[in-house]
Formats: sequence, structure tokens, C-alpha cells
Amino acid sequence: MTLRSILIYGLVAAFAVLFDQVVKEWVEIDMAMYQQIDLLPFFALFRTHNTGVAFSMFSSWGAPALVVMTCGVVALVLYLFWRTAPHQVAARLGFALIVGGAIGNLIDRVMLGYVIDYFLFHTPTWSFAVFNLADAFITVGAAFVVLQEVLDWRRDRRQAGNEPPAR
Repeated sequence: MTLRSILIYGLVAAFAVLFDQVVKEWVEIDMAMYQQIDLLPFFALFRTHNTGVAFSMFSSWGAPALVVMTCGVVALVLYLFWRTAPHQVAARLGFALIVGGAIGNLIDRVMLGYVIDYFLFHTPTWSFAVFNLADAFITVGAAFVVLQEVLDWRRDRRQAGNEPPAR
């Protein structure tokens, strides 16, 4: 692992944290609790707080336990990043986004005891869980890691002679 690659992916993670925290600060200052601002017929800003993790899971654990769990996840993802081959750019980018998103939510949990959520996809009869930019970074990062696995699998099959080259 070169210092240059560590700096590049560190900047990606830092950008994710900074962007997430700026948006959360704006939401906390300029939106009332449970205020909904419709942006599209199916998408709104909706300010709420989440004391758990995704879909409010583990909210009964309390902030200290979730901080420890998040630190463990960040450590695991950093280990996986470190073990990733240099050519696995999508995975490395994904790990950087996951770490940035996790740290963004960790800052909220440590400083506030909850995470600020504000994105809401909905229809008149259905709504998805409210989430934030950090959650989106984590999800997109996980998708990049999966994409890298698929690309590596296809490359390995091609090299083994089991699949014709891509056209």
C-alpha cells in the first residue's frame, strides 16, 4: 500500500465525513423536528433522530454500545481495505466511502447520542426508512465492494478459460 493511495482514499473518506456533517448541521439548524419538505412527488427531506442503526435496529442498546460496535466495524473495514490488492480500485473506493459514512454517523452518536436522519422516499401509501447521507455513502460503498467481487470473479473465469472475453 503506497502513501499516495492511502492519501487518496483518506481524502475520499474525509470528504464523505465533511459533506455528511455539513448537511446534518444545516438540517438541525434550519428544519423543525419531523418537518417534511417535499422535493419530488416521491422524495422529501424529513428531519428525525435515530437512536439505533439502520432501520432503528439495536436502538435499545444505547449510544455507548453502538459507538463500540461502530468502532469495531470501522476497524474491520480498514483491515479489509489494507488487505485489498492495488488493482481493486472499486473495492478500495467502497471501503473509503463505508469508513467515511460510518465516521459521520459515529460523530453524531458520540456528540449527540443519536444520528440525524433526513432523506425520505415515499408514496401516498408507503414510505422507506428515513436515512442520511452517511447511510447513502455506506450503501454505495458496499455496492462498490460487491461490484469489485463480480469483476474479479469474471476476470478469474476468463483467465481460467471458462468464459469468452467480454465484447
